[in-house]
Amino acid sequence: MDVPGWRDWAFALKTFGAAILALYLALWIDLPRPYWAVSTVYITSQVLAGDTRSKALYRALGTLLGASMSIVLVPNLVNTPLLLSLAIAVWVGFCLYFSLLDRTPKSYVLMLAGYTAGIISFPAVDAPGTIFDIAVSRVEEITLGIFCASIVSIVIFPQSAEPAMSARLDAWIRSAREWVIQSVCHIHAGSDSQKKRLGLAADAVAFDAMISSLRYELSTFRRSPEALATLRQHMLMFLPIASAMADRIKFLERSKGLDASVRKLFDDVASWLRSDRIDPDRAHRLRQESEKLDPPLNKKSTWNDLVLANLLARLRDFIDLRQDVRLLQQHLHVGVRPPDPFAFRYTAKARAIRHRDHGMALLSAVGAFLAVGVNCAFWIATGWPDGASAPMMAAIVCSFFATFDDPAPYIVGFGYSALFGAIGAAIYLFGILPLATNFEMLTLALAPGLIVCGVFMTKPATALIARLMAVNFATLIAIQNGGIGEFSPFANSTVAVLFGIWSSVVIIRLVRSVGAAWSAHRLERINRESLIDAARHGGSNHGLELAALMLDRVGLIAPRLSALPRDDAEWIADVLADVRVGINVVELRRVRTQLPHNTARAVEHILANAARYYRHSPHQDSVRSLLLHNIDHALELLLAGPENPAQRTAALALVGLRRALFPDAPEFRSPLLLPPPHGVAA
Repeated sequence: MDVPGWRDWAFALKTFGAAILALYLALWIDLPRPYWAVSTVYITSQVLAGDTRSKALYRALGTLLGASMSIVLVPNLVNTPLLLSLAIAVWVGFCLYFSLLDRTPKSYVLMLAGYTAGIISFPAVDAPGTIFDIAVSRVEEITLGIFCASIVSIVIFPQSAEPAMSARLDAWIRSAREWVIQSVCHIHAGSDSQKKRLGLAADAVAFDAMISSLRYELSTFRRSPEALATLRQHMLMFLPIASAMADRIKFLERSKGLDASVRKLFDDVASWLRSDRIDPDRAHRLRQESEKLDPPLNKKSTWNDLVLANLLARLRDFIDLRQDVRLLQQHLHVGVRPPDPFAFRYTAKARAIRHRDHGMALLSAVGAFLAVGVNCAFWIATGWPDGASAPMMAAIVCSFFATFDDPAPYIVGFGYSALFGAIGAAIYLFGILPLATNFEMLTLALAPGLIVCGVFMTKPATALIARLMAVNFATLIAIQNGGIGEFSPFANSTVAVLFGIWSSVVIIRLVRSVGAAWSAHRLERINRESLIDAARHGGSNHGLELAALMLDRVGLIAPRLSALPRDDAEWIADVLADVRVGINVVELRRVRTQLPHNTARAVEHILANAARYYRHSPHQDSVRSLLLHNIDHALELLLAGPENPAQRTAALALVGLRRALFPDAPEFRSPLLLPPPHGVAA
């Protein structure tokens, strides 16, 4: 881990300052449990100011929703403890399910509403008549903590996401430029690195967090969420387009289909990329040169002509993409909104397309429901006086760690941190705090532990554990007006907390834990199911939505690749090829109605057999040969007819489909029309 810098220490000190301010105000107002204000500061405070503001807003909304549910449930079900426990467990699972479907900061509202209901409800079952007062007190304490965290974050050394995002975008553009120059412009067959492509996809998806932070900052960037979302989609669309260009050049180089004029064009493109300048005139000239080199598509066209036409079309897309990304980069640096419309119109309607994993969300919800339910059952069966902390903690850990493929190791780590935190809290509670006779001494006593937690909160690898350790520490020492706590309630509460954590580990391992490799394979299968649906039913009228969704999943697959064994990574070799297939399939379905009847029917056969290809097995020779025959027959019909925009779009889509699915197939030849194939899938 890196040595903490001054910004890390500044964040730790200002977070501690916000916590002490919240504690002082809570004690002054005489709130029942001032330590909840301290805990809220450490839950809400984030390194980036925009993240703190967004989390503060959504935490306040989630707290209100959870408190309202507590007021509804407890008075009505307190006489039937099992039914009350079941209702709270269902509420926690319900909220967690829907929160996991949203990968934006808004998801925090429902996640917090779920476990806040448990935090408020479980300790109130012995005195249901006070539930309204308890709920109001929790809302006041949490709101106070949110207010202090937000004010301190905004006023004292606010850290914007802009510099970090600008640096990462610059690095991404440099890496993408080097890859294109090596694999496309210099025509090096071995330089098209799968690892680099997937790394670019993961980095593009990771921009989501910074974009969300910028939206909540007090700056001009919060006025341009659409431009930033377009930037992310442009970055993702760059991958299949550049990958397709690399594939076409590799083929044309091998078949000696690149003449001097095409090579000169790509040398000019490489020079343009190296210049690293926004030059609309030069980009326009390159587009014009590529259009001049476009071969006509007719019955005399060779396979090399078709592949070259596809390559030049993708090159024009790439030129437009590059210009837009550079303008968006300038917007990020300077703060001036880029001109509209963009040159690359393909991503105009796909700014908020995200993969929603209903299966894993449901599995996480079931795990949380069982963990809360089992802990409630044990609490009720044993009559444990302080057992309310067990189901409460189960709800918290199952919610906080639900986004991981296997939450169990992280919950175990948190369990150990809770154990050490309890030991530290005991030392403070019974050894140090009795000596603190005024608020100043109390502040000095709390400083070492909470400031160290704040430093570790700045590091991604330790942020979540450090955050929860600070929250646990503040909760266990339970600072409030009226003196220091007693040992027996402290010990009971600590045991209940640890029991809730470790019982959740067992339950989550049984019903929820999956590996990163399993998740990567699952995302790949879901991508192929999307292809089947696109081929059979069409879905959107444009390939953009499908491509954006599939690329989002590719970005989610990429970080998981390190968990795959070396002999299990073969299926990843053409992961972007599936995205290219999806784009071409939807394009074919979109233009088929503009084609002559026989040609449209041939395209329908392709779509039906493409679904059959992915539904059964891409390795079945009979399915592969039938689909290849379908594609070649449709190409013959298209090339035999008059050239028009629909014919050209369909022909280029078929070329892309053939290269993505059958890169090693013999070249397409069209001396004679072959009879249409039989055996089309239903």
